[in-house]
Parts: sequence; C-alpha cells; structure tokens
Amino acid sequence: MIEHVYRRAMAVRGVNGVVVATDDERIRQAVHAFGGTARLTRPDHRTGTDRIAEVARELDCEIVINLQGDEPLIQAAMIEQVMEPFRDAAVVMTTLRRAIEEPREAADPNVVKVVVDRNGDALYFSRSSIPFVRDPQVGTVLFKHIGLYGYRREFLITFAALPPTPLETAESLEQLRAIEHGYRIRTPETSFDSIGVDTPEDLERVRRQLDELAAGTRA
Repeated sequence: MIEHVYRRAMAVRGVNGVVVATDDERIRQAVHAFGGTARLTRPDHRTGTDRIAEVARELDCEIVINLQGDEPLIQAAMIEQVMEPFRDAAVVMTTLRRAIEEPREAADPNVVKVVVDRNGDALYFSRSSIPFVRDPQVGTVLFKHIGLYGYRREFLITFAALPPTPLETAESLEQLRAIEHGYRIRTPETSFDSIGVDTPEDLERVRRQLDELAAGTRA
C-alpha cells in the first residue's frame, strides 16, 4: 500500500521529493526495498503532523504536503489541487473537500465533514453531519473532508508546537487545532475521491478498486 502512495506522489508535477516519515523500522525497510526514501522519527509523536514536522525541520523547501500512507487511491491531480492555493501568499495551510453524494456518508463518523466560508476557508470540521439542514428543500451541499494537507514549512513547524485544543480532543481531529488557534485552512473543492484505510472493510474496498485499475491497465 505504501508503495502505491509513494509512486503516485512521485508522479505529481512540481514535487521535488517524496519522503516517508515513520517510527517503524519495518516500514523504513519496505520503502528502501522499492527504492524510496524514508526517515525514522521519534516514536512518541501524538499525531502524524507532529511526525512530519520533525522531518520538515531538516528539509530545504517552502511547501510540505502531508500524504498519509493509508490513501493508496490518491490521485496526482488531488495533490496538485492542494498545492494550488499557495500561490496566495496569505495561505499557510490547505486541505481538500468533496461534495457528499451518498447519504450514508453524512451519518458516518468515520467520514469527516467540513463547512466553509465564502472564500473556501474551513469554519469547522466534524464527525457529525454538518450543517444541520432544517429545510431539505434549501438544497444545501454537504462536504466531506479528504485527508490530504499542505503546509508552508514554517507554519507546519509552528503548528506542531501548538498545544492541543478542546475541540481537537473532543472530535479527535488535529486540523481543529489550527482553527482554534486562529489560523485559516483553505479547502479547495475536488471531484476526486479517496479511501483512507481505517477498517477491514476499507481495506477490502481498496483492494477491489486496485484490482479493477490493474485489470483496466492490462486491457
């Protein structure tokens, strides 16, 4: 799975390098086995963001993209979309959102939802269905969050040093830490989707889709 993610990231235009940040020697060895680059980090990080911030301190770059290793269906175009807002010098953090098409996703706590302002900056992320649509005829679009992040390197280091916040802890969503400390998160909309592998059911869905993609390539 990690190799799929790594190779998709390498295919992105404008990316100068891909590094796997891990505290597991087995993962480091697996990455090196297929010719990738990996860095071992401390084992006591609270979140994946804290882990990549440790590696980012040693990097010479302006933008860092946090792509999770359990997203094997991520598209190169999605990474480009999360990079695009950094053309605006005021943007320090980005992530993606996608319109919810299946009603079951709105009620699923494993699908994180986001509401945004008119500029596309996140107002709030939640595992609950937000916003509450009092009148179904209004036609409000609900968005789910795609767990792909971009940071200006200096902000990433600052963000990782911020103390945890109440809403972050309550929802178990680290991006709320940025909002609670007063930072904005730009959320461009994407038409692409991805599956984070959090459950055995997710893993089976990903395997089926990868098999279908492989079959299409052979055809």
